[in-house]
Amino acid sequence: MMDFKLRAASSRGTPVAAPGLRVVAIGGGTGLSILLKGLKHYVAPPVERFAATPYPVVSREVAIGELCAVVTVSDDGGSSGRLRKELNMLPPGDIRSCIVALSEDEALLSRLFNHRFVRGSGLAGHSFGNLFLAALTSITKDFGEAVRLSSEILLTRGHIYPSTTSNIELEAVMENGTRVRGETKITASKNKIKELFLVPPDVEPLPQTLDAIARADLITIGPGSLFTSLIPNLLVHGIAQAIVNSAAVKVYVCNLMTQANESLGLTASDHVRAVYDHAEARVFDYALINRKSASPELQSKYAFEGAAQIVADLEAIEALGVCPVLGDYLDEHELVARHATDRVARDLLSLVSPSPAGRVSAHPRPGQAPED
Repeated sequence: MMDFKLRAASSRGTPVAAPGLRVVAIGGGTGLSILLKGLKHYVAPPVERFAATPYPVVSREVAIGELCAVVTVSDDGGSSGRLRKELNMLPPGDIRSCIVALSEDEALLSRLFNHRFVRGSGLAGHSFGNLFLAALTSITKDFGEAVRLSSEILLTRGHIYPSTTSNIELEAVMENGTRVRGETKITASKNKIKELFLVPPDVEPLPQTLDAIARADLITIGPGSLFTSLIPNLLVHGIAQAIVNSAAVKVYVCNLMTQANESLGLTASDHVRAVYDHAEARVFDYALINRKSASPELQSKYAFEGAAQIVADLEAIEALGVCPVLGDYLDEHELVARHATDRVARDLLSLVSPSPAGRVSAHPRPGQAPED
């Protein structure tokens, strides 16, 4: 495996002085919100943040000066789907999760924003957070502005941008040649996805998104559902090219498990290759990949759904020009696989640390002795 420390030093020029790292996290669903929970503890001002954070600190030199989340808006199911149809607004669900993840009082806001009403004509099934965003959208007549105001009101430690404010749908071409329209129908299909499209195809991102990507020091994509949370962001006109043009360190945070009806049988390199095919460019410098084995109980539970831990085919990843970074990134809670957000955030920021002391050491392959 190549030494990513040399690569970071040779291709990025002079590191950004503390405390100003600019980080852009791209994705959607549960994966993005979990990642943001870890990254927010490194947000500047470093003296105040680092004194209180329970997370392991890489270095004050890698404090985040600006944290931006770019979130997919193609959901058409559940509460989000209902509000989308009834109020002609963008789906708020993934945005809501990011607001909760970045909020100062995450415990209280999580209970409030994720509260679902169980009774009430037309109210049952909706979460309070989705209704909050719906109300602000109605007031401002602008979903992007509603998201910005929500972040200000709730004192989030970062900016949240929908990948586009256009009303989009997903359409997939399956391996058997059929076409499926709509995220819910795509994820329910038993056929493997071959290619994904946006309908309409030429939607524009927010100017703030392109600006954040251009100025970023670190851009992450993932974790999250490959075809319904990650790739849709890259299909928005200009986003993939902006990532390619950015001087940032670009990292794919690989999923822990394959996903039924979306990525069954796909290896880590298959995930990277799917992103490349849809972005029509080589995007990543690094890929963070879990090396910790799941418990037998967890493996059995996912096997019942046809899923398994993603195979880390390291040579194939390197052949794509991507440097693998292995870590113990798996946490298990109530037989659900989740990323260890503190360790993922630490290793991501280590990749852009301006000093060798702040960088994470190269991880060995499974079975290989660690380097001293």
